[in-house]
Amino acid sequence: MTLKISISGVRGITGGSLTNEVVSDFSKAFATYLGKGQVVLGRDSRASGENIKDICVKSLNQLGLDVIYVGIAPTPTVQLMVKELKADGGLIITASHNPGQWNGLKFVRSDGIFLNENQANELIDKYKAKAFEGKGGQRRQGTMKTYKDPYKAHISKILDSVDLEAIKKRKFKVVLDSCNGAGSIITVKLLEELGCDVIRLYADPDKPFPHDPEPVPENLKDLCDKVKEAKADIGFAQDADADRLAIVTDEGKAPGEEYTLAVTIEHVLSRAKKGATVVVNLSTSMMIDDIANKYGAKVIRTKIGEVNVAEEMVKQKGLIGGEGNGGVMYPRVGFNRDSLIGIGLVLNAMASKGKSISQMVKDIPGYHIVKRKIDCPNKLEADKLIENIRSNYKNERIDERDGIKVIFKDSWLHVRSSNTEPIVRIIAEAKSQEKALRLSRSIELQ
Repeated sequence: MTLKISISGVRGITGGSLTNEVVSDFSKAFATYLGKGQVVLGRDSRASGENIKDICVKSLNQLGLDVIYVGIAPTPTVQLMVKELKADGGLIITASHNPGQWNGLKFVRSDGIFLNENQANELIDKYKAKAFEGKGGQRRQGTMKTYKDPYKAHISKILDSVDLEAIKKRKFKVVLDSCNGAGSIITVKLLEELGCDVIRLYADPDKPFPHDPEPVPENLKDLCDKVKEAKADIGFAQDADADRLAIVTDEGKAPGEEYTLAVTIEHVLSRAKKGATVVVNLSTSMMIDDIANKYGAKVIRTKIGEVNVAEEMVKQKGLIGGEGNGGVMYPRVGFNRDSLIGIGLVLNAMASKGKSISQMVKDIPGYHIVKRKIDCPNKLEADKLIENIRSNYKNERIDERDGIKVIFKDSWLHVRSSNTEPIVRIIAEAKSQEKALRLSRSIELQ
């Protein structure tokens, strides 16, 4: 399988396309890109992570960079620690929501945000050229030290960003499915700090993934069953590196990861002044527009990719934002997708409204969204597909900032190549499930 290199970093099958040489060369390319200084390094819980960590440390040290290793930690925790420790960059070993045989690298700037497209391209050019060097060509040997508690600062920022006493009073019973990933330990700690009764379904980073890590409804059956069995108030599901969050209602239903962002944005805007700005990507649900209209807020949409949302949030002074895949971004904690602040804000919303999560989901103007994948081994095939769509929908409103999005009166269709997998993503949303399905399936007929 082809190595996937994009704005989101590099991903591949461990021992297949993601070889030790690829890991070493990308680490050296990042060291060359930074030139000097300190790099915060963290990883998710995949079995291949320890070996990849050793390669990264050796490669960074060879080019004179010092490594601060934070162990198994969520991607947003590593990003936050880059800022907290005033490091020059961060390197995260993870394949995020991809299955367990995958792994990869994500690259972080000194401001805790991922490299943007231009920066990523510069890094990739250095990787391809294999002209690796330290600052001024020096070959100083770097050092490595372990940071003992990276969780503390992250949890503290979240506790400062929610109504802690209101949440504690409710004594929520919560079932947690971290997919035995990077969120397993820190999320239990956070929930306990929030006064919750925590039922750990899959929260042991020493065990393999019990299911596909992507927190979509079809992967959350065990969580749904456990919430009902335990009569819990809510269930939370994270992907392997804990930057994405999905909810399961007290009725044992998974409404879809789009509702994570909708619930949190509704809560934050309900307490904000009119005129606030919300930043989301092109594939995020129209629920966000309806919620923003309700509170007199403005919605700005960007290309797919966390960094695009993050940079626009900085530019526009966005109050909250994120991506509809369950990626909540709240500047009071950081300009990055963060399942942990997502948990804090969802519980805060439940506490302040005095409603069940199932009722809150029902209160949000409903749409039906269908997300599909088509295997697509190369860019040429993807380009042909997009050209067919452009031709067939030439009389409709079209946005081509990222793949192609066809916008109708009360529905839309978005088709684009994935940044993280050799696939084309098809997302359709409409007022009815039938129409959303019809739109998404129409692609097969092009």
